[in-house]
Amino acid sequence: MTQSTEQGTVWLTQDAHDKLTAELEHLKGPGRQEVVARISAARDEGDLKENGGYHAAREEQGKLEGRIRQLEDMLRRAEVGETPQNDGVVEPGMVVTYKFVGDGDDEVETFLLGAREIEPEGLTVYSPQSPLGSAINGHTKGETVSYEAPNGKQLEVVIMDAVPYTG
Repeated sequence: MTQSTEQGTVWLTQDAHDKLTAELEHLKGPGRQEVVARISAARDEGDLKENGGYHAAREEQGKLEGRIRQLEDMLRRAEVGETPQNDGVVEPGMVVTYKFVGDGDDEVETFLLGAREIEPEGLTVYSPQSPLGSAINGHTKGETVSYEAPNGKQLEVVIMDAVPYTG
């Protein structure tokens, strides 16, 4: 689970840091080698202008290199920390339950406030920079907060709960 500011520190749990580090090591080693081998094999097939396998492998190489740069940047800015306190304050690393003002009590939604790089199974992640995330960040359980949705509409939400993510 992660949290980030625009280009500042990225907060990571130790587990998230370990997973991202392992992914980076795989991409820089075996991942790169596999793509280079596919490019080489496709190049050996002849005419590169009409070689779909070659172009697909080159595109895959571009995506792989982009992900490597993204992970290197994130890990360079990483600060490994502990799970936030269970004090009801919305902050990165918290699972937030909320409802829109006017909806019934059974119309609640839950998400993890953090960065989307590691999205836990079955849990939506909203960035602290998202309209909802930035509006409720720092507020506490029971507060009503208004914010402007991307479509320009003013929305109000009630923070029903905020507990530390423990996955």
